[in-house]
Amino acid sequence: MVIDIHAHVRFFRTPADCGPDIPAEDLLQEYDRLGIDKGCLLPIVSPEINMPQTSEEVIAIAAKYPERFIPFCNIDPRSISNSSDAPLGKLLEHYRRAGCRGIGEVTANLDIEDARVVNLFRHAEINQLPLTFHLSSGAGYGLVDRLGLPGLEKALKAFPELKFLGHSRVFWAEIGCLNSPADRNGLPSYPVREGTLPRLFRTCPNLYGDLSAGSGGNALMRDPVYAVKFMNEFQDRLLFGLDICTVNGWIAPLKKFLEEYRNSGKLSRDVYEKIMYKNALNILNL
Repeated sequence: MVIDIHAHVRFFRTPADCGPDIPAEDLLQEYDRLGIDKGCLLPIVSPEINMPQTSEEVIAIAAKYPERFIPFCNIDPRSISNSSDAPLGKLLEHYRRAGCRGIGEVTANLDIEDARVVNLFRHAEINQLPLTFHLSSGAGYGLVDRLGLPGLEKALKAFPELKFLGHSRVFWAEIGCLNSPADRNGLPSYPVREGTLPRLFRTCPNLYGDLSAGSGGNALMRDPVYAVKFMNEFQDRLLFGLDICTVNGWIAPLKKFLEEYRNSGKLSRDVYEKIMYKNALNILNL
């Protein structure tokens, strides 16, 4: 089995440059071509995306294809009252009862230490729903944190029962020490000298790695020797993903990379299976 931990779909296509626009049927065709069994559907609700999507749309799509899709819900930290004491738990309870298995992708362009974001983390932990977040270095979209990820570390320690699924270039760039702060927003190609993320994975057992998009794949493929060490050490907390946003003949290089390493014996079948689907089954209580 292969589970995509990070997928986006719509009932209908959106105008160009207005966010993920792939219809469910088109994504399923891509899944069949690539050998993907199931996908977690992540709505993007924050206004930083030109055409936000409701959690209800994702729930309806997942209900149409229950054997292929797993719904997540999403809540902008500014929802209800735009305050640090907004009763976001009421919404999460509703979505949990509706079958949602996680929260995300959280893309609000707020500081990760903003009291409204902290409030969302608090309610997510209470409702025992894992949370996928997009990390940013500044303006645009995604929770903002500084070099070295001090805000993320603070959140991980403040909410030890909340499973945080990290995603984005800014997140994965810090698998290694950076030659330049500007590399946070790119895809570093130089070998990994251990940086912030390995330390956080070791000290914070509630941190998980969403390996989707070019960022997650690059984190491993940029230094294959270190990748094996990283995957073996954190084999219980890494999750395969694609983050396909448009139909463009995606070749899923990370999937090919992992399959080649499994077939060559560089990566054990047990570790491979954990990353490809077993960790997702465990984290999402499936």
